[in-house]
Amino acid sequence: MNAIPPPSHTSSHPLDMIPLFRRWRGSAWRDVLYTGIWNLLIALFLAAANMLFSGDSRGFPAFFGPTLVISNVIGYLIHAVLSGGDWLLRGWPSRLTGLPRMLYFLTTVSLCVVAGLLLGNALLRGVNPMRYLSGAASLAPLLPFALFAALIMAIVLVSGERRIATETLAARQGEQIASAAQQLAEARLRALQAQIEPHFLYNTLANVVGLIDTDPAQARHMLERFIDYLRASLAASRADQATLGAELDLVAAYLDVLAVRMGARLSYRIEADGCRDIAMPPMLLQPVVENAVSHGLEPKVEGGQIVIRAAFRDAQLCIEVSDTGAGLGNAPPKPGGGVGLSNLRSRLRSVYGPGAQVQLLENEPCGITVRLLLPLKDTLPSTIHAPS
Repeated sequence: MNAIPPPSHTSSHPLDMIPLFRRWRGSAWRDVLYTGIWNLLIALFLAAANMLFSGDSRGFPAFFGPTLVISNVIGYLIHAVLSGGDWLLRGWPSRLTGLPRMLYFLTTVSLCVVAGLLLGNALLRGVNPMRYLSGAASLAPLLPFALFAALIMAIVLVSGERRIATETLAARQGEQIASAAQQLAEARLRALQAQIEPHFLYNTLANVVGLIDTDPAQARHMLERFIDYLRASLAASRADQATLGAELDLVAAYLDVLAVRMGARLSYRIEADGCRDIAMPPMLLQPVVENAVSHGLEPKVEGGQIVIRAAFRDAQLCIEVSDTGAGLGNAPPKPGGGVGLSNLRSRLRSVYGPGAQVQLLENEPCGITVRLLLPLKDTLPSTIHAPS
């Protein structure tokens, strides 16, 4: 199983608490923009709180303007110091864990809050910010507020990182479950294929031996088409993807072999112009055609015809395998009956999800039609070699 790549962005911005802001992928420029929005929200909150609880009569704009300036100075100073520190120390702060990480964050943010308050006030009053450093006593009341602000920021940071870790773990588990389900469906299909191939192999070889003396040309034709079928079947069993054209070549070789054995009781026709290059899982049509022969034509004395049609329908590929055989209610039950369609449905669910359908319809005037509706997917070209 391939290793799951780690997420490209594991840090968290305070705005990532709001689901709307998680829609944009993390980047340096996104964080700069988010810091400005975060500063604006804090300024709005502080200005509204001041109007409600302080009884200041100057009005909202008089307090909001200075608060917005100081909020931006503090916010961008924290952003610059944390980002710059990470860059200068080559990511060492981001690699810290536990108590050392918390102490680094609280110390850095507290100092930035104090410095931001001094710089903001100096900017608003037009004075030299260094004059505030001469009165150390005036800085003491700022420290508890700075520590409180840093603690709030730390709580937001930790909760954001825990959310990212939880989402990453859930994504990894979901991908592993989906991969395991697909491997299980593939294993079931290959197990079924291993049970069918020996039966088909022995019967075909016995027919070739019987025809060598009576009809050498038919024996040669049957052996050549059987080799084509084995070559295509072996390639399909080893490939992850195929094309509709390769699948149709495989079932054509299979039906050619059976047509020699059944004679006039079996005829077939394939209509799939314009969609042979569509990618699809390998060995998908083989069980459907086998069912049409085994449960439809073989129980009927006069045999019948199989028609395979493929066409685009809306945003789906529609494939129909119709036979004029015994039909749903007239064929005698056979061991393993229904297993092929059950495996087919399971496999389609694992590859396409709920978008794929398998429909079983009555064919007029007799027989059945199996209709596959497959969503069109952009997948790699087939690695299957078509029989020559």
